[in-house]
Amino acid sequence: MENLFAAIQNGADAVYLGGKLFNARHYASNFDNEELKFAVEYAHLRNVKVYVTVNILIDDGEMNKALDYIKYLYESNVDGIIVQDLGLAYLIKNIFPDMDLHASTQMTINNQFGAIFLEKYGFKRVVLARETPLEEIKRIHESTKIELEGFIHGALCVCYSGQCLMSSIIGGRSGNRGECAQPCRLPYSIIDFNKGSTPFNDWNNKYLLSPRDLNTLEDIEKIVESGIYSLKIEGRMKRPEYVAVVVNNYRKVLDEGITALRDQDREDILQIFNRGFTKGFPLGDFGRKFASYDRPDNRGIYIGKIVKRDSRYLYIKLDYDVEKGDGIELETTRGRHIGQILNFSALKGSIVKIDRIKKVPVGSKVYRTSSINLLERAKKSYEGDKIKFPIHMEVNISIGKPAELIIRFNGESFKIQSDFLVEKGKKVALTKERVIEQLSKLNDTVYYIDSIKVNLEDCSFMPISVINSLRREGIEILDNIRKNFNKRSKITDEEYKARLDRYFRTSSIEKKNAKRISISVLRKEQFEQLDLKKLDRVYIGFDEGLKEAILEIKKENKEVYLLTDRILYGEDLFRLKERIDPIKDLIDGVSIDNLGTLQFVKDNFNLNMHGDIGLNTFNSFTVEALKDSGLSSITLSPELNMEQIKGICEKSSMYYETIGYGYLKLMITKHCPMALLKNCKDGSKCKSCPYAKGYGLKDRKGVNFYMERDKGLTTIYNSVPLMVLDSLDHIYKCGVDMIRLDFTIENEGINELQEIYYNFAKSVISKNEVESFIKDYKNINSITKGHYFRGVI
Repeated sequence: MENLFAAIQNGADAVYLGGKLFNARHYASNFDNEELKFAVEYAHLRNVKVYVTVNILIDDGEMNKALDYIKYLYESNVDGIIVQDLGLAYLIKNIFPDMDLHASTQMTINNQFGAIFLEKYGFKRVVLARETPLEEIKRIHESTKIELEGFIHGALCVCYSGQCLMSSIIGGRSGNRGECAQPCRLPYSIIDFNKGSTPFNDWNNKYLLSPRDLNTLEDIEKIVESGIYSLKIEGRMKRPEYVAVVVNNYRKVLDEGITALRDQDREDILQIFNRGFTKGFPLGDFGRKFASYDRPDNRGIYIGKIVKRDSRYLYIKLDYDVEKGDGIELETTRGRHIGQILNFSALKGSIVKIDRIKKVPVGSKVYRTSSINLLERAKKSYEGDKIKFPIHMEVNISIGKPAELIIRFNGESFKIQSDFLVEKGKKVALTKERVIEQLSKLNDTVYYIDSIKVNLEDCSFMPISVINSLRREGIEILDNIRKNFNKRSKITDEEYKARLDRYFRTSSIEKKNAKRISISVLRKEQFEQLDLKKLDRVYIGFDEGLKEAILEIKKENKEVYLLTDRILYGEDLFRLKERIDPIKDLIDGVSIDNLGTLQFVKDNFNLNMHGDIGLNTFNSFTVEALKDSGLSSITLSPELNMEQIKGICEKSSMYYETIGYGYLKLMITKHCPMALLKNCKDGSKCKSCPYAKGYGLKDRKGVNFYMERDKGLTTIYNSVPLMVLDSLDHIYKCGVDMIRLDFTIENEGINELQEIYYNFAKSVISKNEVESFIKDYKNINSITKGHYFRGVI
């Protein structure tokens, strides 16, 4: 709750927070229902809006509970819901049409067509992908009326949000479910896949995927000018003092300009928490300016170095004043950092001593990781309530009549009367001064008297308690008006149940089991290894020889879909049109990996659309939403298990596909780990870079992850392929129509894998032959079954 006070008392116009359920910061100190209700009332009284995060993917079995929670939020008068799950948005739009919807950054909206899709779908605001360039933001702003929100300060994800499977696949804790284990903050080494070695010793065990913290304080004007309506500070897992310091300084710059920022303010921002700062991709930072590769945690600020050591003490020459209670860290010879709290104060230039610590040599740097002075100043900023609003009062007091109080606020007014009839004073009469004194006692409220008019008949008398009661009643009425300014239509329990019944079917859909096989290829060399007779659909992701490949596929009377990239900006989509135009009469459809691509293809072509992994189809309601948007087939999320897949297939009529083989894409990121060792300033030379392929990351357990750089993006693949060959019958029986072999980094063995999958799907070979193949395959490669046989993540 202190974080809420810190944000509001330091000038936030809105706060976003998570409840105990369904949010992407599962491990944060989230609000229970009563706390949330209090937070809304506290914020609304101070003209601050409250947005609640329900920003994870939601399983069919959880959807009723999620909607009950939304109903509570609706009735608690929250100002909007931040969602990732399109299926949940589909239901909110239909069941709670008065509720404002905000699209989470987890929806990966990074171009104007994605924003247009959401605007048409009824969203009021979109939190753009953190990587979106300023020029792209300007195009989005010019193309839509939807409100744009962007992150301006705090921790960053290295992967495009909503597209990260690393924590999920490696450890079973999904970022899409609010459980991210942050593998990006762990150390990695660069491995040469061709040689099997780690040739860059200086870069072994570095934090190659760990971003610095975002800080755009000096450039906030550029961000505002781009069209960003709402500026977002990440602070849900930080201490309240951090929230206070950061919000206060951004408020100051927004209100007074950058010249109002003092050196002390800049130091405070650094001191309160930093992993090193970056301006982020939108403002052009890249490589070493983006990644905190030497350590993934709070650095603090440099305050001095070790100048001497003896058998008992270390001696520090101070470049800053320090105070008793400050936290410091010292480097060791192993690069580790030892922390302690100072029990003394000292001035800049002093040499001070602390107890000797092993492996801290002379010359080691000393950092202050917490400042007791800053923490105390920050805490004072939100203790008490300094937010006050002017009100105007008029009171009419006439003998023989009820006393009447009129309160005017923000252009509106209301009137209340006392039960007590004003009497003629026998010994004592009221004075205007006493009436004003009593009505002005507003210290425990968020108001102050801007003007007051007292119409008092001579010799009038009424008890002071009646005046006090009028004041309290008037303020209570005003509070209630302001707490409940979202004038939504009330939904009775009966109406709510009726609306639910429209969308929750009890009958299951019977499907004919087609047992089809699809294959996706990214390179011509992969395509050339395919037996086009032994497949039902091909997804093509290459350009060289594209038309000839399509004609070969159609000659065998098979379906062919064009693969599209998961991350496309506006100009990329116009280039996509140039790719599709010459082949639009030859292909069966386009595979869609992003909502922006969906909107663009829908607007420009009359083609079938297949929904790929990037759309995060995790429940049957997302299926319905995508079907309404024009999709004819869908690849279900690889984070679903078998029971969940079966439930979706039974509930919603659609042509379903799941991944049966492939190296899953764990991360898609604009960051390039190889740019760290090359010290690249931007991505302009990626096309000619010798490190774009053939390299990967080795983690601390010795597991290798292949990565490729293409079109300004790095894709990191799982260390082993997903293989569920021996479970094809089980998957098909769940209602899946087509199982896909997703070839990405493979150069050989493609035909063999295709043949065994196709023959087993079509019952040409026995289970024993399949088990023999898998046994031989596992002698060469490890495999994973992914989430198929895990519990709900």
